[in-house]
Amino acid sequence: MSKKNEQTIPNNVKGMRYRDTISLSMRTFKTRPMRTTLTILGVSVGIGAVLFLVSFGYGLQETVLKNITTADALLSLDVSSGKSDVIQLNQDSINKITNLPNVTEVSPVVALPSQITLKEFTADTTLYAIKPSFLSLSGLVPFRGTFFKTDDKNKKQVVISSAMAQLFNIDPTDIVGQEINITTFVPRIDSDGQNQVDVIEQTTPFTVVGVINDERSSLTYVPADMLENITYDTYVGAKVKVSNSDSMTNVREQIIDMGFIVSVLQDTIDQVKKIFSIIQVVLGLFGLIALTVSAIGMFNTMTVMLLERTNEIGIMRSIGVTRKDVRKLFIFEAMIMGFLGGLGGVLLGYLGGFLANVGINVLAHYFGGQALDLFSRPTWFIVLIILFSTIIGLLTGVFPAQRAAKINPLEALRYK
Repeated sequence: MSKKNEQTIPNNVKGMRYRDTISLSMRTFKTRPMRTTLTILGVSVGIGAVLFLVSFGYGLQETVLKNITTADALLSLDVSSGKSDVIQLNQDSINKITNLPNVTEVSPVVALPSQITLKEFTADTTLYAIKPSFLSLSGLVPFRGTFFKTDDKNKKQVVISSAMAQLFNIDPTDIVGQEINITTFVPRIDSDGQNQVDVIEQTTPFTVVGVINDERSSLTYVPADMLENITYDTYVGAKVKVSNSDSMTNVREQIIDMGFIVSVLQDTIDQVKKIFSIIQVVLGLFGLIALTVSAIGMFNTMTVMLLERTNEIGIMRSIGVTRKDVRKLFIFEAMIMGFLGGLGGVLLGYLGGFLANVGINVLAHYFGGQALDLFSRPTWFIVLIILFSTIIGLLTGVFPAQRAAKINPLEALRYK
């Protein structure tokens, strides 16, 4: 009976244009503003949670990588002799490494136990005698001040860690420009084969030009050519810079063949990226839980709207609107809510990240730490998450749209 009745309904009218379908879909915001707004808000909360957590993971990754690497450090090899007594990293070894193809610079380092005196205070430190390029090749950046100034070679310069400033109970900013005295303890073996230590006091004070951010180790960096009366035969390590990333593997293998231990910062970076990829997935899964709840809420809203609009669907079908048009209408409504939920989620994610950053930096400033931006949002991820939200709207609208398209128009007209 229903099929016969349905045949009396005109169904030969051309389908609605997409512009008309979208216009009818937007009408939902006028007829049911509260329910539609709450549904969009629910999706926004889910999308915002995903964006907040994932951007937090990206921000942490960028912060960590920014603190352990520079452009020069990515092209550098860390060379040492390890604990070997047979193979030593001496000047001959440095010369051989320097002459290797595609090696552009070699920066050796000597470590000496030392003491620093600032006014009436004295503190122990490990002093590194280096070339000025060693710091950038190590991936270090100035926390306060600058690194060695090549235009002022007559003034003796020193770079210290923030831990050294704390030993003197001075803020890292305030210690820049102050003069310190350095006393080094140089080990040697005398003619009888006995271990001896030469105490060498530098006669000219050194000026602190920069501070690196390291609160764990009391370190001091001095250009090797500025140290007086100190000679050494071996180095504890060296930074080797290559011309390009393609030649790094070949240079690394040649240095290993010499018997030295070689490590690459890129290996550490790859490990860090793998760890943070796992963290981002875990954080994203937590956000997806909230998003799943929001999707269920949207599905429930679309189902209720279908029941409330059954009579309306009957009228539309009776004037010639096709099943396909009804299906499109419901799917478009769901996709629009999903899209707007995605945009709202991006705004909530940005706002949440901003407020969290402000709170974290206030605490960091209160405890004497460094201000950080712990949230990073790649553009491609913003676009992806809005697209993902729209797709969720599409999927949650498919089932109600199919039900709406199958409704018998005459029975729908009788529905109350």
